[in-house]
Amino acid sequence: MNFLKRLISSVFLIFFLFYLFIAGKFEFVILLILFCLITIYEWLKLTQSIFDKLIGAIFIIFSFLTIYLIKENDNENNFNLFIFVILISISTDLGGYVFGKILKGPKLTKISPNKTYSGVLGAFIFSMTGSILFISFNNYIFLSKTNLHFIHFFFIVIVLSTISQIGDLTISFYKRKANVKDTGSIIPGHGGLLDRIDGMIFSFPSAYFFFKLFEI
Repeated sequence: MNFLKRLISSVFLIFFLFYLFIAGKFEFVILLILFCLITIYEWLKLTQSIFDKLIGAIFIIFSFLTIYLIKENDNENNFNLFIFVILISISTDLGGYVFGKILKGPKLTKISPNKTYSGVLGAFIFSMTGSILFISFNNYIFLSKTNLHFIHFFFIVIVLSTISQIGDLTISFYKRKANVKDTGSIIPGHGGLLDRIDGMIFSFPSAYFFFKLFEI
């Protein structure tokens, strides 16, 4: 049941973000600001240290700025790049959850007792599989238009998946410190908005850096 709720939330988020992309710039900016404010609010509630509150809020603002910059890039590939990062983040989350629940095995860290090494493996497998299906669906046009070699492509997927998992663990660490299960209750079956996008707010700034590095 939890997996079904998680899957439904993920599918809804994908379609919602897709709508954001095809919507007008004004609607996109307004909703992006709204998401940013909700995320900051949940972060401020979650943390106790003034330093953590300040640094976290600044980082969240920067993260949402990179989402805007990737989406509003004049590059003809901005749609593919936008979806690409979202796909990696969501497939990483689902892969970690599915493999962790089915295979179980040794715990990864005390920070998040539910995280396992099998979950890490599943996150990589799901993110890589999802990314390959994505470029296959586009008849590999994504690679040709971005001038990405397969090696660069796989490198970016693995690194972004890793960073997405680090984002998940980071928020889990602060939830454990605050002794709470979720950062909020805005998303049915999955807690707060920050619970759902913890990987994305880390992966988007990293993706923006890579896209600049590889001149995509």
